[in-house]
Amino acid sequence: MNDQPIHIRSQHIKGAEVSWFAPICNGDTDFLGEMPDQYKSSWENASKILLQADKNGFRNILCPSSYQVGQDTWTFATAVAPLTQQMNLLPAIRCGEVHPPMLARAVATLDHILKGRLTLNIISSNLPGEDLSSASRYQRSREVIEILKQAWTQDEINFKGDFYDLKLPTDPIKPYQQNGGPLLYFGGYSPPGVDLCAEHCDVYLMWPETENRLGELMQNMSQQAAGYNRKVDFGLRVHVIVRETENEARAWAKRLMSKLDEDKGTEIRERALDAKSYGVSRQADMRNLADMEGFVEDNLWTGIGRARSGCGAALVGNPDQIVQKIHRYMDMGIRSFIFSGYPHYDECNLFAKYVLPQLETFSMPEVQGRIPKETPLTPLGKGKRK
Repeated sequence: MNDQPIHIRSQHIKGAEVSWFAPICNGDTDFLGEMPDQYKSSWENASKILLQADKNGFRNILCPSSYQVGQDTWTFATAVAPLTQQMNLLPAIRCGEVHPPMLARAVATLDHILKGRLTLNIISSNLPGEDLSSASRYQRSREVIEILKQAWTQDEINFKGDFYDLKLPTDPIKPYQQNGGPLLYFGGYSPPGVDLCAEHCDVYLMWPETENRLGELMQNMSQQAAGYNRKVDFGLRVHVIVRETENEARAWAKRLMSKLDEDKGTEIRERALDAKSYGVSRQADMRNLADMEGFVEDNLWTGIGRARSGCGAALVGNPDQIVQKIHRYMDMGIRSFIFSGYPHYDECNLFAKYVLPQLETFSMPEVQGRIPKETPLTPLGKGKRK
């Protein structure tokens, strides 16, 4: 990591957006490699976790997307939206899955239902049955985003690209949020993906790596965004195991892996559409660099990646250790965190008990001025930094 500055959009804002995860893609269990019936993806289990996160004071929640397992993301988010009280939703949009003008209308509708508590996770992986190149997938995402922005901010969609050729009015599809519509969260590591985020997206999501490697990613993105005269915020998607003592947390990590068959772990990792992506390979690198117990640096444990594609590491420790690690990330410039744990409902409550009260939190759409002035703002979190 060199000494070049990292330009952060929310540099002036104290605290962070602290979010949880809704396991709608069969990602819930108490032993990795197993899927007991009570944890299988269902409306009952996933909505219970989401609403508990809302009650606990989390600021946002990621609703992921996967074709092979689980529920439809947009249907789930639309159904649960009226049941929430204060938390934002972050549904994943797999670009190309829905015709962009219709997607713009769907997003605007849900944004009105939530009174602006909507953010979007942009996904660029292949659709089921596709085999597009990385450059083509990101080009399609770029076109989808540009069409969405025209639909939300202009009187007409007038677009011609490699994937879409459109000219039609935008009367029915203005979102509730002002200044450009919902914020766009994006994760990607290849050059076309980094360029797309730098030009169009608001929060660059990273998977857990060592602090030095995260810093390098942030510097690269910061420089790319500066080329478009923009700044982005940075986010970290990471699992967490917090207990009263470090020994208890480490013991739970070992218990979590205690029934994993390595062949089953490989099957789980390779079934995802993004299993061969550059980002997934970087997670494998972290496991290869880890010590015999799976720790690649203090309190960062890579064992989860043995049975999970994508985000493959967890913060493991006592409350003070977890809070200190989060503050280190915040000092680096990370402003958004998406946590999860196994099983998700129990870990949601443990994190809310031990960690969340010690963090000052905010809602990203509010601090970015996306919510109309007549909408009452939710209060900042009351936790104080030690």
